[in-house]
Amino acid sequence: MNRVIPGFGLSLGITLLYLSLIVLLPLGALVWQALDVGWERYLAILSGPRTANAFRITFGTAALATAFNCVYGLALAWVLARYEFPGKRLLDALVDVPFALPTAVAGLALSALFVKNGWFGGPLATLGIDVAYTPLGIAIAMAFTSIPFVVRTVQPVLEDLHADVEEAAATLGASDRRIFATVIFPAIFPAFLTGASLSFARSLGEFGAIIFIAGNLPGKTEVVSLLTFIRIEEYDYPAAAAIAATLLATAFVMLFLVNMIQLWQQRRIGSAD
Repeated sequence: MNRVIPGFGLSLGITLLYLSLIVLLPLGALVWQALDVGWERYLAILSGPRTANAFRITFGTAALATAFNCVYGLALAWVLARYEFPGKRLLDALVDVPFALPTAVAGLALSALFVKNGWFGGPLATLGIDVAYTPLGIAIAMAFTSIPFVVRTVQPVLEDLHADVEEAAATLGASDRRIFATVIFPAIFPAFLTGASLSFARSLGEFGAIIFIAGNLPGKTEVVSLLTFIRIEEYDYPAAAAIAATLLATAFVMLFLVNMIQLWQQRRIGSAD
């Protein structure tokens, strides 16, 4: 049988070569540099006040941005999957704008909007809410750049979810809230969890959209990605490698936990069937 792509051996070889050069080699160099630091210095770098504050700010704002994306992203995916309305195609296309827009441009736009004399920042400032140059501004920048992950992972599952089961539950007297909690959400949970984890991971590593709106004040609005960049500019490569390796380890642990939860969910559904 003729196939469009080459045979398995050639395809696998090309794939592994590309993966090794683009992904594994840089990650391996990073891990090697981090291991060369030594355990005592590694702990000293991470326990430093500036580094510890950067991690605290980054993880806190990333969690806040992910929580917002989980709620708003799920609602947006639901609207796009279940309703027909004028401008739906335009709204659907706008979801992908953060993917196509350079993050530096997004950061400049958000800064212009949320400074105290900006369109949004001015009214918020009168209410005593400062956004620009605060952790709240960092969370908004993170949410803007990572919202598509939740929408694009949940939307196809909602579109493929047939309404027969929902109608059957409704005929049995289940309320809308119970139908969503017991029928819809368990079906979309693996995709929802994947989107949330990708959103969190993207928020942890975001750089361009944050540096303009954050103000980059050490201990207040300095994130890990910026601190890593600063350490590189200072030619402190061991410190940069240690910080970056910690983020890498966090991503791997999160990926492992997500896969374990998804596996547990699939086994639970399989045993119920």
